Amino acid sequence: HYDALNRALRLFGYEISRYEHLRSYDGLPTSKKLQMLTLERGLPTELHAFIEEMKQTYTMEIVFAQCKPRFVHEYALSTLKAMNYKLAVASNSIRNTVEVMMQKSMLYNYLDEILAATDVVKPKPDPEIYITAMAKLGLTPKECLIVEDNDNGIKAAVASGAHVLRVRDVQDVNLTNILNKIQQIEEEKAL
Repeated sequence: HYDALNRALRLFGYEISRYEHLRSYDGLPTSKKLQMLTLERGLPTELHAFIEEMKQTYTMEIVFAQCKPRFVHEYALSTLKAMNYKLAVASNSIRNTVEVMMQKSMLYNYLDEILAATDVVKPKPDPEIYITAMAKLGLTPKECLIVEDNDNGIKAAVASGAHVLRVRDVQDVNLTNILNKIQQIEEEKAL
């Protein structure tokens, strides 16, 4: 998303540095990022729709070029599914992006629910998307573990009342880390 947005922004002489992205923009919907750029740097609002359209085009190019199955993720989800865990994705991305990424990575069939930015009124860092996902799964926050990798997602996850496993990057999303966190939660409950 970072690369695709910057590619679209560069068409008009704008760019978000990696530092700015990690500090302020990571995990936010594109529309929110563009609003911030308008306030902070004077990006004309008339360009928002075109930039969003180009960003989506570039995102899909990247997804089709780079998104592929990874054994570690398919193994994690298939094992958790076999253990009768309910699985969902809750993303600030648009539905098409989320669904295509899950299909290209061969994870789609393991998911009970997919929620995207259009499924809620308030995106992350608001907890609405996680609260909605839990309701759709028929679970309470204390029955859920949310795996998150950015500050806005962490804020939303914590505010939802669920347990949170913070990961640094996609390699940290693996069965061992997830099961270790679940075990830690169970041990804390037993105390």
